[in-house]
Amino acid sequence: MVFHHVLQADNMKSIIFLVGPTAVGKTAVSIYLAKMLNTDIISCDSMQVYKGMDIGTGKPALAQLRQVPHHMIDVLSPVRNFSVADFRKKALDCIEVIKGKGKKVFFVGGTALYMRALIDGLFSSPPADRALRNRLLRQEKINGRGYLYKQLSRVDKNSAKLLHPNDTRRVIRALEVYTNTGIPISVLKKGTRGLKSKYSIKVFCLNRNRKELYNLIEARVDYMFKRGLLAESRRLKVKKLSMTARQALGYREVFGYLDGRLTLKAAKELIKKNTRNFAKRQLSWFRNDESIEWIDIDKEKPKEIAEILCKKLMK
Repeated sequence: MVFHHVLQADNMKSIIFLVGPTAVGKTAVSIYLAKMLNTDIISCDSMQVYKGMDIGTGKPALAQLRQVPHHMIDVLSPVRNFSVADFRKKALDCIEVIKGKGKKVFFVGGTALYMRALIDGLFSSPPADRALRNRLLRQEKINGRGYLYKQLSRVDKNSAKLLHPNDTRRVIRALEVYTNTGIPISVLKKGTRGLKSKYSIKVFCLNRNRKELYNLIEARVDYMFKRGLLAESRRLKVKKLSMTARQALGYREVFGYLDGRLTLKAAKELIKKNTRNFAKRQLSWFRNDESIEWIDIDKEKPKEIAEILCKKLMK
């Protein structure tokens, strides 16, 4: 089934996002959909930007990368930090390149924060206050995990809703902005201008039965070890990974095994547990976004799901 001729006239007016929790099946669907739309794929994943972090981040296989041009994959060394602002700047450049080809803009990934930064834009924020951040970290250590999240809930409920209590880095940033400006970060964000001010945005989120999703996550982790996650982790361990690269799931657990703090079995189980928890947080974040259209998938094959999405785009 070929759709790109029908959709060609709409190429310059709309941007598509295909999102969903880790392991739900985004990559396979995206390859078919990109072919049907005759376009490229821009990755919207915070960790696939890093070179050498291939297996643990679930990058598309080489055969998949050859089928469709991909952007925002393997763009920098894992020793470098990569912020939301960095992603947004590079992604906007990718949009111009793809528009220059006369093609539809198509983002694929599970990093909701990056998606929102593109759609809503980024606000002009105060510079980092290291002294305040250290003071807040000390408060968290003294009063226990979740203390700062409770403080944020009191001053900025809207931001707290979008963050997990254990996401200390972003909770601290929200408190830092409020402390130094007197304005909740959620209020500052409302004054921003993103892609939604210029384009029609369509966001589809793939969703599966929770038990089936967890089974897929566990199977993926097992496959990652078969593909060589241990060897990849050993290569990365000798590098001084940046603060953002260290956030990637899988590697820190394997580092625990390599350091002798965990057995291999315990490291595998911990990756599975942490990935399930991560998927739950992703789903919670996406559910807070009323603009997202959910696509419940059961036994459909990736090509069938892509055809369903194409039909929706034609309406």
